[in-house]
Amino acid sequence: MSAAKSQFEAVKSQFEVKPVTTAADQAAFFAVPDRVYQDDPNWVKPLQSSIEKQFQADSPFFSYGELQQFVALSGGQPLGRIVAAINQRLIEREGRRVGLFGFFECVQDFDVAEALLNQACQWLRDRNISLARGPIDLSTHNSCFFLVDGFDTPPMVMMPYNLPYYSDFMMQAGWYPAKDAYAYNLPLDKPLPSQFERACHIAQKAGITFRPIHTKGETFEQDCRSLYQLFTTAFAHNWSSSARTEAEFMAEAQELQQLVDADVFVIAEDQGKMIGFFMGLPDYNIPLKQVNGRLNWLGILKFLWYRRQIDRGRVIAICALPEYRRKMVPLALVYLGMKGGTQKQKPYKQAELSWVFADNMASRKIIEASGAYITKTYRIYEKAL
Repeated sequence: MSAAKSQFEAVKSQFEVKPVTTAADQAAFFAVPDRVYQDDPNWVKPLQSSIEKQFQADSPFFSYGELQQFVALSGGQPLGRIVAAINQRLIEREGRRVGLFGFFECVQDFDVAEALLNQACQWLRDRNISLARGPIDLSTHNSCFFLVDGFDTPPMVMMPYNLPYYSDFMMQAGWYPAKDAYAYNLPLDKPLPSQFERACHIAQKAGITFRPIHTKGETFEQDCRSLYQLFTTAFAHNWSSSARTEAEFMAEAQELQQLVDADVFVIAEDQGKMIGFFMGLPDYNIPLKQVNGRLNWLGILKFLWYRRQIDRGRVIAICALPEYRRKMVPLALVYLGMKGGTQKQKPYKQAELSWVFADNMASRKIIEASGAYITKTYRIYEKAL
């Protein structure tokens, strides 16, 4: 046994899991990922400000939910963390007392992981929650899932990442798989199969028009409000999803406004009404990896410099109202989105289409018809309390 490991074992043997109640506890909570991933070349540290704001008193979540942070400590050193949360919107939608855990990070020690999970479950149980689910960071609109296969490459922008032992810990602690999802990779060195271009012609003959998203001023806000209505309608029945208010959606959209590449964000309209969209985003994890979670003046300079190295993108969503699927709108959107991303002046060499539920066969058939193949598998777990 190495001296470093021996020292860790001695420290770990006296750990405690406690609720976050002080500024020191909060600092330890935020410091956990740096310790867990210190030797992992694929990890991309999230922006610290984006994590911190979710726990601030003015977070919209507190208008419809409650949470408790926990941190595992030993000798003042952070070993792990977890958040237990109750999302009333989700409870109302599902009609049962389901609670969530999220923001889970832990060193490679099952005792610590089990203690964290047990504390979160007890907090939920004390509030009459009968089913725990996670990892979900307050809502599936935020980060969710554990990666269970595909650890050989870094995560794309806004996708989760964790170490392989997390899934082992969940099974060992008595949790069971509730839902899987996939990420698909699509190399862009070959054209799409001809059926996608034909679908575009069919949609256009049916009167559907396509355009890039507006990215500035009032037209951007108008597009975002239409997107909100479309999101709310099209994804209303997604598993474990809870509705967002328009204000929440607009706040998220404004954060992404300067990051949008309009050539890979395509809007479909019928007589001026938005009926579908293809939402692509450059993989900003490439420059974010260089800023160490902070966009101070140095971080901004690094971000601007390294964003020139972006050579891949993520397709976050492909959406069309059900009545327009027979008019081939989904395939047309894929064709136009990929066409926009493969123009000569574009740097993209590959696209990741993520994430899609394993049981969403309609979307998977479209994705697989493009030639994309599964590269990563993600999982959410449940446990009866």
